[in-house]
Amino acid sequence: MTSSIAFSTSILRISLRKTVLTGLLVYTLTLLAGTTTQAQTFEVVHSFARVPLGFAPYGGLVQDARGNLYGTTNNGGGNGSGSVYKLTNGQLGWLFTALVVFRHDDNGFSPAARLTLGPDGAFYGTTAYGGYPGGCGGYGCGTIFRLNPGGVGRTVLYRFSGPDGNWPLGALAFDSAGNMYGTTEMGGTVGNGTLFKLVRNGNQWTYSVIYNFDDVQGAAEPVAGVVIDSAGNLYGTSLEGGDSDFGVVYELSPSSGGWSSRVLHSFSAGYGDGGWPNAGLIMDAAGNLYGATAGGGSGYSGTAFELSPSGNNWNYATICNLTGPGNLPGPRGSLVMDASGNLYGATYSAGAYGQGSVFKVVQSNGEWACYTIHDFNSPNDGANPIGDLMMDAHGNVFGTAWTGGPYGGGTVWEITP
Repeated sequence: MTSSIAFSTSILRISLRKTVLTGLLVYTLTLLAGTTTQAQTFEVVHSFARVPLGFAPYGGLVQDARGNLYGTTNNGGGNGSGSVYKLTNGQLGWLFTALVVFRHDDNGFSPAARLTLGPDGAFYGTTAYGGYPGGCGGYGCGTIFRLNPGGVGRTVLYRFSGPDGNWPLGALAFDSAGNMYGTTEMGGTVGNGTLFKLVRNGNQWTYSVIYNFDDVQGAAEPVAGVVIDSAGNLYGTSLEGGDSDFGVVYELSPSSGGWSSRVLHSFSAGYGDGGWPNAGLIMDAAGNLYGATAGGGSGYSGTAFELSPSGNNWNYATICNLTGPGNLPGPRGSLVMDASGNLYGATYSAGAYGQGSVFKVVQSNGEWACYTIHDFNSPNDGANPIGDLMMDAHGNVFGTAWTGGPYGGGTVWEITP
């Protein structure tokens, strides 16, 4: 049985291979590297050791009403199967507590997505493996689970079998009616992933696939979850698909006959727009969408982009080109936006030391500018930030570094404005 670290590196190996454009070695600094916003400070909140309580925080963080942080690790636990942890901020700093230690069994293991706080105060998440025994090469195709408020008491809500999806790697999302949506990177009728819905009736959940992704100019292999607007439309990204097979931004809209899909933007991976969007989307109050690509762009280390609605169409704009030594991969997790409309993101291994960076995208007079806030340089602070970023009510940005740190198991970090 493959360990969760082997699972994670297999996904990374796919993405790393895709973010190198053969023969194109560009070293133009389109990101204003070394330029920082003076007031912001970086701090390591927690350093993971390679212990059975969990390490390698692949997913990002979520916060409850009391300010506690919750996250998942992809390794540690029983047979290297991962964990759910809690960080509580007290007088002596942040206190780490392991809430769930996953086991190598049919209840699910190796969580890759961040948790989602549901409308009932419980936490919802997914595991990449486990579920029905023997499925998906013998590892299981993944599960959906619920944790009671406070992060204890795990219940498995659904076990994937393959035709209904495989590898749920993105965060779950709730609509205004309390329905839950998510994606699987693989599986489905075509094998290129699914978009699913769960409807709650008391303590029971009914699962259905509402869309099967394909690779014929449409979306394929969605790594991230979806964002939902007030009309119930779903928006997301896919790692592949589109006119050039470098990924797309897609929309699914509810209709009387089911769900209709369309591609809002097809990436080319060249100088203009980037390619391979691993990260999901965020939406501002005006309905604009923001996201990031892991490769391509003029610096060949990814881009940050904006999609603005214009009638029935969408206008695409690249708002930041990222770069790093050796054309290393850019953002893998979703961006966050502060109250002033500034964006924050993290690159997986681009940056001054090739171990990742945190950047800020600022808009002024209709123009966007990019600034490096922090370059990771393990073992001091971790390496390879990969999960979705999170912002608290005070504008503090939190994230996770999947590897590195003083004990080698990754870190949780905070940037204070």
